[in-house]
Parts: sequence; structure tokens; C-alpha cells
Amino acid sequence: MKRNPISSWATEIADRITNTFDRKKIFATSSFQTQSIPLLHIISQIDKDIPVYFLNTGYHFPDTLSFKKYISDLLGLSVIDLFSSIPKNQQRNEQGNLLFTSDPDYCCYLNKVKPLEPILMEYDVWISGVRADQSTNRQSFKKIDKGPYNTLQYHPMINWTEDDINRYINEYRLPRHPLHIQGYSSIGCMPCTRKVDPEYTDERAGRWKGLSKTECGLHNYLVDEL
Repeated sequence: MKRNPISSWATEIADRITNTFDRKKIFATSSFQTQSIPLLHIISQIDKDIPVYFLNTGYHFPDTLSFKKYISDLLGLSVIDLFSSIPKNQQRNEQGNLLFTSDPDYCCYLNKVKPLEPILMEYDVWISGVRADQSTNRQSFKKIDKGPYNTLQYHPMINWTEDDINRYINEYRLPRHPLHIQGYSSIGCMPCTRKVDPEYTDERAGRWKGLSKTECGLHNYLVDEL
């Protein structure tokens, strides 16, 4: 199947942000992985003042934090770190084990879902770079969905593929996350991310490896389940 020109997709996103969402308070979230770069680049071309929130769990790879700083400076983005209000030394179960080893869902809730709640209450539109080809859960997403706290969730990349991401990055000569180059196809927190076999087709196979967990909760409303 012949894919649309990259430029037409960028134009569509720009039109949606500047016209459809005119006079609405807009923000974006990003994990600053390789697949995040096209959307961040497009946002930087539309309005560099759109805030981009990064859920800083305290467990990220140092490479991710360095890459975030590099991309923020390169694109001139307004990036804001969000942190959990619960100190890491208090994020333990009754046996004293850190939550990422004993209850990863609750760990994600404290470090990702909960810190984003005040932002969702403040803004009208949440831009996220999730794609339908990343997981079964995300295949049900629409380009514009109803989100928590009366927000609209805008998924401009929902119909993009990994090949499309690579095309965009190559066309604009944008950098890639250093760990992606080393074999990490999807990069989250260090304790819960593993390399995957290059022949493995599931992009997110290295996240929470060995567990049935496939989402951190930001995109499957874990906040409503706890």
C-alpha cells in the first residue's frame, strides 16, 4: 500500500492543532524515545510554547535523560518534568520491597498516572504519540478520544507505522535514542525495560518482560481501576 507523503501528515496535524483546537489549552506528553521524535519535531514547527510533559519516574536510563535534554534544546521545546509526590524510599510494599518488583501497576500509578492528574484537570487537549501498531490495547484508539477529567485525547500518530516513523526521521535527519540503536525497541524505566531479539516483531516486547502487563496506565485508564 502506498503511504501518504510525510508532509501531508504534518500539515494535517498542524491544521488540527491550530484550527480544530483553537482557543483550547493544549499540552503533550512524551517519553523521548526514538518513536517520539517525529511528533516532537512537528510540534516544534507549529508552536514551541505547547508544553511537553515528561513523567520523570526517577527510574529512567541516564541515556534517556541526556537525550531528552538534547532534543529539548535542538527543537527549542518547552519541556516540563513531572515527579511523584511519594519519595522513592516510601514506594515499598509491606515486606519492604520496592514497588516495581512487587506491584508494578501501583508503581506506574504513583510515578506516571498520579503526577499527570493535575495537568489533565488544567488542560483541554492532551496530545500523545501512541500508535495502533504498538499494542492490542492501542488498536481501539481513535484519532480523537474522550479522555479523563473531561479532556480530549488527540492521537495524531495513531495510524503511523514504525516504517513511517523511520521515514520521517530519515527525511528530516533527526537523531535516534542511543539505546534504540543498541537494541532497545521500546524504552521506559530502567528496571522494567529489556533488549529484544532483532527478529521479534512486537515493538513493546521488552517492557515488563515476563509479565502480562503491557501498559503503564497512562493509556489504559489505570487511574480509574485503582
